[in-house]
Amino acid sequence: MQLITIDGGFEIRHNDALLFSHTAAAPAFFVGAGQEKMEIYRGNFEIEDYLESRIALTFARIEGQQIHLSAAEGQPVLLTATLHIDGDDFKFVFEAHDAELNRCWIRLPAEKKENIWGCGEQMSYFDLRGRHFPLWTSEPGVGRDKSTEITFKADVMGKAGGDYYHTNYPQPTFVSSRKYSAHIETTAYADFDFRHDAFHELQVWAIPAELQIKTGARYLDLIEKLSAQFGRQPKLPEWVYNGAILGLKGGEVNTFSRMENALNHGIKVSGVWSEDWCGLRVTSFGARLFWDWDWKHHQDRYPNLPAKIKELNDRGIEFLGYVNPYLCNDGQLFPVAKEKGYLALDKDGNVALVDFGEFDCGIVDFTNPDASKWFQDVVLRENMLDMGIKGWMADFGEYLPTENVYLSNGVDAKLMHNAWPTLWAKCNAEAVEANGQTGDALFFMRAGYTGVQRYCPLLWAGDQSVDWSRHDGLVTVISGALSSGMLGNAYHHSDIGGYTSLFDNRRSKELFDRWVEMAAFTPVMRTHEGNRPGENFQFDQDGATLAHFARMTRIYTHLAPYLKSLVEEASSKGYPVQRAMMLHFEHDPETYTNQEQYLYGADLLVAPVHKQGATEWTTYLPAGTDWVHVWSGQKITGGQKITLPAPVGQPPVFYRADSTWQELFAGIAQQ
Repeated sequence: MQLITIDGGFEIRHNDALLFSHTAAAPAFFVGAGQEKMEIYRGNFEIEDYLESRIALTFARIEGQQIHLSAAEGQPVLLTATLHIDGDDFKFVFEAHDAELNRCWIRLPAEKKENIWGCGEQMSYFDLRGRHFPLWTSEPGVGRDKSTEITFKADVMGKAGGDYYHTNYPQPTFVSSRKYSAHIETTAYADFDFRHDAFHELQVWAIPAELQIKTGARYLDLIEKLSAQFGRQPKLPEWVYNGAILGLKGGEVNTFSRMENALNHGIKVSGVWSEDWCGLRVTSFGARLFWDWDWKHHQDRYPNLPAKIKELNDRGIEFLGYVNPYLCNDGQLFPVAKEKGYLALDKDGNVALVDFGEFDCGIVDFTNPDASKWFQDVVLRENMLDMGIKGWMADFGEYLPTENVYLSNGVDAKLMHNAWPTLWAKCNAEAVEANGQTGDALFFMRAGYTGVQRYCPLLWAGDQSVDWSRHDGLVTVISGALSSGMLGNAYHHSDIGGYTSLFDNRRSKELFDRWVEMAAFTPVMRTHEGNRPGENFQFDQDGATLAHFARMTRIYTHLAPYLKSLVEEASSKGYPVQRAMMLHFEHDPETYTNQEQYLYGADLLVAPVHKQGATEWTTYLPAGTDWVHVWSGQKITGGQKITLPAPVGQPPVFYRADSTWQELFAGIAQQ
């Protein structure tokens, strides 16, 4: 890595590759000031910026490792970038010299045919080139495509339509096909713009702490570096490999009788996940949970829960629940937290209340160590783990309002908003660790930001619509797994069948059957009844689906030895279980933008059927190896597209002909 002074500026090159360039004619740094407007409505944000100034820092004065930047020679220094070179990597540490500056733009050299991946969990596009991506954790929106009727209706009903870039988990980090990664250390609102042929422009609504550039000989090397920095997840619990986690609710009789029915039909079950373990309320959106997190005060739905959990454990089945970082103001825990001063306040010193759709909640202030410790000890440990609950959906994390919310650490909520998912994950992880259950208890999250990798053991793809849509249906969870995996998130899964059912959009048997096929080739299989269970297809409403589901759980458990080997890789190197094809086929340009299929580890290729009524499917097989079709045993040369029958029960799955796991893979068809 070399800093090279050139006429009017400088360059940074690595093995002759230009990674950074700044000249008077083409400056890389801009600073300015602006006034943002942010309005929240139930997790959806309307964000506008009134830009007051944008100053090109055309003049650079270099003193050792410090680069002093100003608008022109002789003008005051506005920004100092201190360069730190560490082997094949470098970073700039920034210091602003004007307190009024609250906008920053950084340009990185780009190539027209470059590919860009990452920026957190992106559901619409795996390759980000040609678009810009605002990075702000929020509800992803319903439909997520402004040209569709469902998105229009969601916008009209509750400003909830979303767009291609909306995500629960953004992160100001990307990987380039030029074999480098870029990360900006900030929690402020950011917008990464990849639309220009000659440069990428990274905008931040603050002066960031750092810009970090890492290089690698392979893309896998970059993932290894990023995962070492952001953190690696613990190994999946042993019990997970025993089968699917059934999402069942409706009370004790309904939940456990349906579990028994599933077992009687041969479905392998590792756990039962009941969202309504501590109560329910009904709203116009559908059945919602009672956000109090204390079974002792809400025993009506599961009156014998501790005994049932022990009974399940004796049969090798775990029980999982639900929790989020808010307390409803009509519950038992709210007044306790209020009295102790553990809730965020408004400008008048009262508890700040957030509207979650026909009920209000207080925000547990995780910037207060005592509040976090209380939530861990009382909610997560005493009320959940100590009762035998072995995991949970750690929901939300995206809802921290930016106006009229004051936190214990004194930091503006606009800067804490993106940081909130990581604080929430940290709270959960510390509770599990304090109980000595890391690697045994499993919580899963949809919200994320930089560093969530260190704490969250399993990502969940959020609330997809119960349909086949391009921007909100089954296919989007593939892009979500691939993009988040590039940043060191090893384990990803989704609600089998999707979640959101609005405007007469209903889950079909075919959709469920296809989704469960895909889930068999992911780290964790878990069903969800959705927001309107009674109006949508459920796995136990059809004998053929019960048999299909049972077979897919047999395939999942059959592959457990292979999955465990991938978990070992994730633990030691940070490699994701579901991988973009170019991670192992860098020489094949056809693998760089494909977001409809993935490698399951290095040796299995999975191409989920994601279109209604399809009976055959075309798959691209990467060049450089021969592939074997799992169901027919047909051997096919890589580097071509192949169309084969793909009836329900035979999703397109192939394995490397020379794989050391070929005997195990050949047994998939016999399950």
